[in-house]
Amino acid sequence: MRRLLCLLLTFFLLSGCAGEQAASPSPALTRYEATFLTLFDTVTVIKGYAPDEAAFQAIAQDLYDRLQKYHQLYDIYNEYPGVANLKTVNDAAGGAPVKVERPILDLLLFCQEVYAETEGRVNAAMGSVLSLWHEAREAGITDPENAVLPDQAALEEAALHMDFSAVVIDEDTSTVQITDPETQLDVGAIAKGYAVEQVCREAPAGLLVSVGGNVRATGPKANGQPWVVGIQSPDGDNEDFLHTLAVSQGSVVTSGDYQRYYTVDGVRYHHIIDPSTLFPASRWRSVTIVCAGSGLADALSTALFTLPLEEGQALLDRWDAQAMWVDASGQIFYSDGFSDLIRT
Repeated sequence: MRRLLCLLLTFFLLSGCAGEQAASPSPALTRYEATFLTLFDTVTVIKGYAPDEAAFQAIAQDLYDRLQKYHQLYDIYNEYPGVANLKTVNDAAGGAPVKVERPILDLLLFCQEVYAETEGRVNAAMGSVLSLWHEAREAGITDPENAVLPDQAALEEAALHMDFSAVVIDEDTSTVQITDPETQLDVGAIAKGYAVEQVCREAPAGLLVSVGGNVRATGPKANGQPWVVGIQSPDGDNEDFLHTLAVSQGSVVTSGDYQRYYTVDGVRYHHIIDPSTLFPASRWRSVTIVCAGSGLADALSTALFTLPLEEGQALLDRWDAQAMWVDASGQIFYSDGFSDLIRT
């Protein structure tokens, strides 16, 4: 049953907000906001303008339905009736090819490209390693007093099975096969942003969509002004911003050590694992990417989190993107064009 899982729907008449006059007085546009808690295990917020609440609800419902489809297809933990998803592919590792829908093929082809371009820094076939960290983190959050790190020998054994060449993508037969029975897919570094990008490409202009901090603008606000996107301080709360950016089109994505973590013996271990060490990357506190596509921004934020500044800048140049880095001491670094985006 189609149901709008909208936990918060607020609206503000443009005529009552200073500086928020609609570009055209007919029809009058109202600003609305919808919030969901069921997609990609995070918070989704959709902001936009519409003539009335029903019109905005229709837009939000359509975005929700399409994001939910991607959520189910890219899920590696749960099964859904009648859906062959990435969990289905993982469960068949070492066996026969699995017939999948086109969005899975497209995602994995993009993952393959990113794997090559980042020289394995963003590796969707790293699931065998990431699952060990996921299990340790979940157990540590549930029982903090007995939190432990993954076993080093188990990590090293799992690392023998993270070569993306074990993932065989056949577009002609619409199948995916994992040839190594110990290789597992984990698309957490890319899938959320990739799904947001696919949905937003077909969405109405003038929306701001945020899925767990993966922010995508489909055009400026109704009055022609850019949206304002905040970059959270690694040591602050959701309202403590290092900068705000003016964004009319494109994506803003931040990866940080403060987003998903647990503590072992007083040391915090976050979820961004460096494939060269098999441990959480420690070079940066956060990396923010601004570029045209949300999937690319998601991938680049993960890659740059594990790389020195110069190597990260080289990737940015290759993909026509901008970045802001925050190091362990709190010092901030910017790519050459990033300052042009800063509002405050």
